[in-house]
Amino acid sequence: MKHSSIVFCIWLMQTCTTLFAQSDTSHLQFNYPDSIKKGRLAVVIATESAFYLGGMSYLQYVWYKDHDRVDFHLYNDAAGYLQIDKCGHAFGAYLESYLSFESLRRSGVSRNKAILFGGLTGAILQFPIEVFDGIYEGWGFSLSDVAANTTGSAIVVANELLFKRQLVKYKFSFRPSTYYKFGNGYLGDSPLQSLFYDYNAHTYWLSMPVNALFLKESLPSWLCLGLGYSANGMYGEFKNAKSYRGQQLPSVERYRQFLFSLDLDPSALHTKSKMLNSILDHMFWIKIPLPTLEWNTKDGFRAYGLYW
Repeated sequence: MKHSSIVFCIWLMQTCTTLFAQSDTSHLQFNYPDSIKKGRLAVVIATESAFYLGGMSYLQYVWYKDHDRVDFHLYNDAAGYLQIDKCGHAFGAYLESYLSFESLRRSGVSRNKAILFGGLTGAILQFPIEVFDGIYEGWGFSLSDVAANTTGSAIVVANELLFKRQLVKYKFSFRPSTYYKFGNGYLGDSPLQSLFYDYNAHTYWLSMPVNALFLKESLPSWLCLGLGYSANGMYGEFKNAKSYRGQQLPSVERYRQFLFSLDLDPSALHTKSKMLNSILDHMFWIKIPLPTLEWNTKDGFRAYGLYW
């Protein structure tokens, strides 16, 4: 929850700063300045720093205020929530790295320096949060979290090194689960809280344009194929809780879901409006609901006309 909140704030902040930097360029991926724009770069650095320091202060003085500080310790949660939590960590670091890379490139920073300083941003920003976890009671420094954060940043770096562009996108979709309704607040007390607490509702995707996948430039660049991962039946990190707030929770089976779906890349759509192009650019992380085929470890195959 705490990681997701900070990531959301950083995404919102970086979206605003990159919208500013986009004001006189025509599209996110292909029109970068030839020289450093000092004003833009200053805004990007100052705004990112302010929001990040604010987030870290929130953790120290608000989030952990009811938890005792203890000696540094480890916590092995690699198997927690059937790895959906790890997908979320990777996604947060991916968002931070992707937007930092783009912010630097649109400020005129060279590609190699943007890969170094921007591409690694997610893993770097998330690391102090993991350290905080390691010194407070009820939490713990998680090596698997660090690995997941590093993986998210690595997707951005690998795209640039292999394809010289962000070809493979890491995306997220949210499908309200039936488990939330019967959780008596265990998965959140409101639909907004369930976005952060209900991992049953999360799906994470790797999406790639079909024209690059099949090496056919005649195919539209905005049409993609996506591979997704999700899980269901979770009322607990490692095993399901039996009750919460004095109410019995449903007895359900935990299972994994693997998905194959059509997708659209909004950032590949071009319009005559610079502002609309910027909005589409910043939808790069959203999986568009389209027909999907699922295989899960409980019931086997299942097809959806639209899957969020």
